[in-house]
Amino acid sequence: MRINKLLSNYGYCSRVETNRFINDKRVIINGELAIPGQWVEETDTILLDGVPIKRKEKVYIVLNKPVGITCTAAKDVKDNIIDYINYPEYIFPVGRLDKESQGLIIMTNDGELADKILNSENRHEKEYIVTVDKTIDDNFINGMSEGVKLGEKITKSCKVNKIDNNIFRIILTEGLNKQIRKMAKTFGYTVIRLERIRIINIKIDDIDIGKWRNITEDELNELKENIK
Repeated sequence: MRINKLLSNYGYCSRVETNRFINDKRVIINGELAIPGQWVEETDTILLDGVPIKRKEKVYIVLNKPVGITCTAAKDVKDNIIDYINYPEYIFPVGRLDKESQGLIIMTNDGELADKILNSENRHEKEYIVTVDKTIDDNFINGMSEGVKLGEKITKSCKVNKIDNNIFRIILTEGLNKQIRKMAKTFGYTVIRLERIRIINIKIDDIDIGKWRNITEDELNELKENIK
């Protein structure tokens, strides 16, 4: 595999950050300075800051992200999620939830698990509660469910049901940039509150906004079964 994937899988950094480490001459492979995207074997001698790398203990956290926090591992971005959670070990968000939205984010240092969750071909469910600026009608519910044309792409069919006059639940199996906001806008609605409450089997029922907890062993086992 490439050095970027190896360091991510081992829990040291993101694939993008690996390039920064390499450009700063912090990574040595078999006695030579690494180059971006270099292919490696787990049997190679790989040093980071002069210390041999090894698999770190895996961390799995579920955070109820508040509005105003940006889901990025880039520390130079203001109000980034890494600084917000301030975890003592390197972890990163699995996917994104836009800055204006709140709710469930999985944080981990397990690159392999993250890749499987984010693989849209597996049609993993993500559930949201959404408030819009006016009363929802059947045309909106049916149209959102059947798929919406966004530019050159038509969104996959999804489950949508009305909760209140201007609140609906939506379950997606893909994750386009600001997808729900763009879908609603197509029908003339503006999203004024968006909360993600579930990713596959992981829920935020018992987590206050801005707080986090470790994913339980039972939850993790079920999650891994679902993403095989």
